[in-house]
Amino acid sequence: MEKLDRDVVIVGAGATGLTAAARLREAGWSVVVVEARDRVGGRLLTDEIDGQMFEVGGQWVSPDQTALLETLDELGLRTYPRYRGGESVYVGRDGDARRFTGDIFPASERTQGEIERLIGILDPLVAQIDVAAPWDHPSATQFDHVSFDAWLREQSDDAEARDNIALFIADAMLTKPAHAFSLLQALLMAASAGSFSNLVDADFILDRRVVGGLQQVPLLLAESLDPGDLRLSQPVRTIEWSDTGATVHTDTLSVSARHVIVAVPPNLYSRIDYSPPLPRLRQQMQQHQSLGLVIKVHATYATPFWRAAGLSGTAFSPYQVVHEAYDNSNYGEERGTLVGFVSDEKADALFRLPAAERKAAILASLASYYGPEALEPAVYYESDWAAEEWTQGAYAASFDLGGLTRYGALQLQPVGAMRFGSSDLAAEGYQHVDGAIRVGRRLAAEVIDASTSS
Repeated sequence: MEKLDRDVVIVGAGATGLTAAARLREAGWSVVVVEARDRVGGRLLTDEIDGQMFEVGGQWVSPDQTALLETLDELGLRTYPRYRGGESVYVGRDGDARRFTGDIFPASERTQGEIERLIGILDPLVAQIDVAAPWDHPSATQFDHVSFDAWLREQSDDAEARDNIALFIADAMLTKPAHAFSLLQALLMAASAGSFSNLVDADFILDRRVVGGLQQVPLLLAESLDPGDLRLSQPVRTIEWSDTGATVHTDTLSVSARHVIVAVPPNLYSRIDYSPPLPRLRQQMQQHQSLGLVIKVHATYATPFWRAAGLSGTAFSPYQVVHEAYDNSNYGEERGTLVGFVSDEKADALFRLPAAERKAAILASLASYYGPEALEPAVYYESDWAAEEWTQGAYAASFDLGGLTRYGALQLQPVGAMRFGSSDLAAEGYQHVDGAIRVGRRLAAEVIDASTSS
């Protein structure tokens, strides 16, 4: 058993943990980062599959993600815009594919009017939410005790309008059915992106990508650590903690420190044994947070054939297996790549199928948007984060009904010498790399402030 002493030990080498490590080192603190995986990046992974580069994990950068943009600039990383020339495609309840421009899907005049009316209700509600403390809203308890689906049913009798509004929060963001999370959780999701309208506007929220891949952020942050201060393939088994310090144990390493930052998703907190056990409400809290489920589909073709047909590559439908898809072609490549997403109960159904049948169903759904050429990709890959031992879902953790008001404030509080955080606990940039960086900065500042005031 190798033994180390540091000022801070950080559990998790994702964007949160490595941002915190970089900030603490800049302040003169000694750190060690221990990571269960054999790589850095957490839910960021830029990989080569059958000779094609894919962003297996997170990838997009939007204009409001100022913490990420600052970090990209500091690391010398360039971005490029997502291709969006031409028309988008919407497949309605009748199964017909319709081309359109703008943000509102080409449904009937009444349904379009209902979609616009619901957005007009949601945006003011979202503006009232304090992203750092949504539980402080005067109606927080009421909002947290009704599901987003039930609330939508109260607001409109137009099923297609409701399905499309739900798509932006349930399918596209929380990757859970709209009956499984509260109105307050939905409002927080939208508030973290600036507004509900921002979620509707794909050109805003999915604006740019990083040349060479977003995993370069944690990779470059890791390079700032001293040799020996990043330990991979070291799952943390036990944390012995008190108010004045802690010792973190892996199978072959023991690190004693004044502070511990646990920078992993909340669903993984229980993979660690704590001595003494976590306070009862913290243990309860973990049982009310869970990750969603999404399959991220990558399909690369000899050329971006949809562009020649006048399509942007942007496609949506709450009635298709693939609820959204985009042109995801890499910078400078002649090949064309589409990325699509299958979430929540639709993903459940596909995972019950053999791999060949699942692929056929997904490609058939892409073909409903782009035509039969979509059926024959040169390279095809499914990102399945639910099968990753050290992730177990995607994109992020959210609370069940009533959980946000009951436990939300608690998740930000330290437990003795331990602090917990990840993009799942972010205010602005929730579930995005921007949020992970913000949380990493906050945790580092809290550790420094705690030592200054003690």
